[in-house]
Formats: sequence, C-alpha cells, structure tokens
Amino acid sequence: MGDPHRVGVVGLGFISRAYLDTLVNHPEVSIVAVADLDASRSAEVAATIPAAEALSVEGLLARPDVQTVLNLTIPAAHADISLAAIDAGKNVYVEKPLAVTFPDGRAIIERAASAGVRVGCAPDTVLGTGTQTARAAIDSGLIGRPMSATAVMVTPGHERWHPNPDFYYAPGGGPLLDMGPYYISALIHLLGPVRAVTGVASRLRAERVIGSGPRTGQRIPVGVDTHVSGILEHANGALSTVTTSFDGVRTTAAPIEVHGEAGSLAVPDPNHFDGTVRHFALGGTEWQALEAQAGYTEAARGIGLIDLVRSDDQRPPRAGGDVALHLLETMTSLLRSAAEGRRIELTTVVRRPAPVPLTPAEQWQASHAYGH
Repeated sequence: MGDPHRVGVVGLGFISRAYLDTLVNHPEVSIVAVADLDASRSAEVAATIPAAEALSVEGLLARPDVQTVLNLTIPAAHADISLAAIDAGKNVYVEKPLAVTFPDGRAIIERAASAGVRVGCAPDTVLGTGTQTARAAIDSGLIGRPMSATAVMVTPGHERWHPNPDFYYAPGGGPLLDMGPYYISALIHLLGPVRAVTGVASRLRAERVIGSGPRTGQRIPVGVDTHVSGILEHANGALSTVTTSFDGVRTTAAPIEVHGEAGSLAVPDPNHFDGTVRHFALGGTEWQALEAQAGYTEAARGIGLIDLVRSDDQRPPRAGGDVALHLLETMTSLLRSAAEGRRIELTTVVRRPAPVPLTPAEQWQASHAYGH
C-alpha cells in the first residue's frame, strides 16, 4: 500500500461525524484539512484529528496536497463547492444528493470529465451486504426474471429530532431528495437504470415545528412537497413503485420488495449497510433468510469514498458520479412529472455499478476513530 490518499473535508455538520468515524485513522486515507463556515467548529474538529489543519474553504481548496474534497455541506451548496473543488484540480465525493437541480448536477459531471478528476456521491449504503446480497440473489436467478419492485419510506419528518432541520424543507430537501437516494440507488443496483418516470406529490402543511435542541418550538416554513409517490420504468422492463413521505407516522411495509416470476425478495432498509434479505419461493410456505453473500461487511458512511480511492480506469467507483447524476435526474423528473401531470423520459443512460463481492470494509474499529 502506498501513501494514504489525502482528503479535505468541507462542511462539519451533523452528518460529518459518521464520515469521520470511518475515515479518521483509516489506513487508506488521511484527513489533512477541514473547513466550515463556523471557524470555531473547524478548529474544534481539527484538534481531534492529528494530521488535520483548520482552514477556510478557500484555503482548503488552494492547498496543493488535498487530492479529494469530501463535500458535506447542505444540499444548496453542493454544486458550488463541488465545482470549485473541480476547478482546483481535486476529486470530489459529495453527500447526497449530487446537486439540487439536474442542470447543476450535469455541470459537475461534465466539468469533472473536462478536468480529468473523479466524482463520487453518497449514498454508499447500497454497497453493504443488505443491498448487495439481494442483488446477487437476483443476478443468480433465484427469483426468476424480476418484474416489479416496491420501495416505501414513511416518517413524520426530521424536525422531530434534528435541531436545525430548515434545509429539509427548502429546495433540495423534502422526502424524495433527502431519503429517496437510498431507495432509488438500491433499485438501480437491483434492477438497473431507469428510462422513464411518472410522479405525484402533495404537501400536508405549510409549517413544521422543531422538536429538539435550542430552537425547540420554533416554526419553520415548508417550501417543498412532503409526500411523493411515483413509478419508475426500468430499462429491463421492470416497474418500481416508490413512496417517500414526511407526512406519515409508520409503515409495516418492507423497505424494498422485489418480485419475480419464481419468487420474491424482502430487502432491508437501504439507509443501512447490512440487514437480512428474505426470500419467498414460488410454491413455498414461508420467508427464508439468506446468508450475506456480497457487499462490504462492517461498512459505514465513507466506504464509498474508500471505494473511489480504490477505483481505476478498469473499475469505476461504484458510488460514482454517473450513477449520482442518473439518480438526480430520476428524482427531479419525478417531481417535474408531479407538477406537470405527465410521464417523463430520462436523458441519462448509466450502467449498473460493478457488484461488490463479499469483502471486509477494512474499517478501523470505533475505538480508534474520531471522537473516541
């Protein structure tokens, strides 16, 4: 193994802890710089990472030894930070979604291609044993030809637990752009790319009330649809029905089910890396649990960046920019379909990412990680 890949982190909010727990002290990367709009937060985080320097965003992007920028800013800033990093000659790995709008996402991918740098994007949860075992089962023919799938995410809304949930209800937020990436990325891994979509959407109320932290009780405006349903037409002919909602309470539906001519699969929550895949065979009498047979084991957020570091010309990153752009077009087209009341054909074409064989994530234990 050569020298660790040098990473600079921009954005040190709530989600950064999960990434740093994985990446700090990981033998394949070195966090050399961190930046946040709150300089005191940058200094606080840098003090816990031996190799890291607290910098301004401009200073981090100008630092010549930063090879990849990990962009953990809020969705509205994803495009600006990613484009600035690309212009500085850096690879980029972005928290989902790739951008708020499809044109911004396309600009990121096109500019990266021109600059000769790589783009990766969350979610990387679909690289874990849950989704990858289900994919291996489908590809092995266990359920015969896959015909359809359902994906369901129902929650009362993130304002109940997040102390600063404003961005979830601003453009770039909402249940589809926030949580949809997990479910639709999984469907792309399981069934392949999407060729067309039809969507419907609604908004239950105009305000939300923050339920935790120092702003408890404060009302925030809702500027996005908070219940989105749609149909995805996959290129292989399968149909997926997707529901994402911040307007419900709970559901008994499996997060994802895939149905084929010879059986069905219940797929675990794609917001997690692992979980049990269950199979019901045609003519069977009960669900049967499948042993993990593919995917990164014991993985956590950040393994997608490690996968990008390990990628090359022969094997592109599995959580790559091409998939992220196709995912973004799928989601924004669903919202546009709901607004315009029509079926929309997609313009992006992408291959299913390479499957992940059963592979240890080589993640250091939590006792060695950031903040411990």
